[in-house]
Amino acid sequence: MTAIRDLFAEPVERLGEGAAILRGFATDDAESLMTSIRAIEKAAPFRHMVTPGGGRMSAAMTNCGARGWVTDRKGYRYAPEDPETGKSWPDLPPLFLDLARRAAEAAGFPGFVPDGCLINRYEPGARMGLHQDKDEQDRTAPIVSVSLGLPVVFLWGGLARRERPIKITLENGDIAVWGGPSRLVYHGVAPLGDGEHPVTGRYRYNLTLRKAL
Repeated sequence: MTAIRDLFAEPVERLGEGAAILRGFATDDAESLMTSIRAIEKAAPFRHMVTPGGGRMSAAMTNCGARGWVTDRKGYRYAPEDPETGKSWPDLPPLFLDLARRAAEAAGFPGFVPDGCLINRYEPGARMGLHQDKDEQDRTAPIVSVSLGLPVVFLWGGLARRERPIKITLENGDIAVWGGPSRLVYHGVAPLGDGEHPVTGRYRYNLTLRKAL
């Protein structure tokens, strides 16, 4: 089953209890968000992290906030410092915090205050396999995931890996929010197609705002 974007659809698409897509919620902020991302990149450059099993992550990553998500041979975890520089991650920009709060509230989760943001940069062919966001100590808070740039097929599964995911096209400015009964749903991203976007060029960026602690 493929969910195709309908220009006349409601701006909030429910994926299940505690999960929604907010269509175009961040479109007006896209250029400002990219300005912040470029500033973060100067302090904490994008890199392809390595999984505990030795695999190279397909998407390039960086972080901002009090805690940054990292992976290496030691495992998956949140760290207060960038392991490549030994310095604290850049601060969460006020725009990130405000957007996350407003998006979470629109999806039914008022009072969300993230303490970290994982930023993924996808180039054509990059993907993200099905996984759960389960490294956070606080799983009562939702996940707020902002899409910028090239469109991508988002894979939304179930609470068991064996459940077949549905395919949802996410475009520039769309935000996915999930929490509550859907907090540990398996999700991923199909390989990014080639293209050019006026805001991001040949890339898609994803901001994943979380409360780690």
